[in-house]
Amino acid sequence: MEGLLLRLSALDADAASEVRVIAFFDSLIARRVDLDTLLRTTATLTECPVGLDAADRGLALAAEAVVRAGVSTPRGARVRELPDGARVWLARTGQALPLDDMVLERFAIAAELVLARGALPELGDPALVELVLAELAGEAERSRALHLLGLTPGTRVRVLAVADGSVRLGGWSAPLGRSRAVLLAGPPELDLVRAPTRVGVGGEVAAIDARTSWRQARLAVRLAGSLPWDPPVCWWEHLGSLAAVAEGLRANEIEQIADVRALDRLAAAPDLLLILSAVCGHDSVRKAADAVHRHHSSVTARLAQAETELGFPVTTPDGRFRLRLALLLRRLRDNTD
Repeated sequence: MEGLLLRLSALDADAASEVRVIAFFDSLIARRVDLDTLLRTTATLTECPVGLDAADRGLALAAEAVVRAGVSTPRGARVRELPDGARVWLARTGQALPLDDMVLERFAIAAELVLARGALPELGDPALVELVLAELAGEAERSRALHLLGLTPGTRVRVLAVADGSVRLGGWSAPLGRSRAVLLAGPPELDLVRAPTRVGVGGEVAAIDARTSWRQARLAVRLAGSLPWDPPVCWWEHLGSLAAVAEGLRANEIEQIADVRALDRLAAAPDLLLILSAVCGHDSVRKAADAVHRHHSSVTARLAQAETELGFPVTTPDGRFRLRLALLLRRLRDNTD
């Protein structure tokens, strides 16, 4: 049915065209589309920006090619108010088209029905956090969930991924996958992330884009360490170029890296990977030996064994970097999301 109306500008203000406009919106209602789809398709039909303003629901949406949150009604837009005080608008540059009023009327009716149908989790429900972080949620769903959390779409937030779901770090949280997602408004306090478990800290973003920070946090927590010389809190911003490397590699691709495969073979030897990790975390073999409570000569002998398998020295600057990268990639592979 939507295919009947490719260009509103090509239709005259006659009875047949009005019926086609009504049929267009009836089709959307019958398909039970969500608010994002309603806005996007209406913008396609009208070939101009359209939007919805429902302040009491935390919604201020506009659509052209995509739906954007936090956009107020433009000055000069044509407006139709809904019974609950919300309103839809159409902002056409230049002269209005004959069917604009009809479109606005049917747009308002459809928006009222979609809003009435769209039940959200209640205040305090962890599902609100899930909606904010979900990749496939629409802008309308995110905006309404943020509103119930007391946040605006533009509020600066960051998301933490906590490996141990039983640990609480404040903020709004929900269990997602193997981690607990924690949504924080503003930068986390330093003592907040001195956690007894591995924590990944995503970058700071606008709340409507919190899913981006969540993706970053999930990557960071996979690289966070659990040893005394390897801090358990990993900040995505501090990963630098390693973030790009990690994001581009799948577990099966890491599996094929020769240095990682060598570490897998060395894992059969008791404590050898622990010793190698200590070498990466300290500036001398003696300090590494003290960290793992082994005699210096014993650690030196174990390193010689490892170097034979790896095929490179592990105490030179280049060798330590190569070893550190292989250990991190192996951790990334083993700490699945």
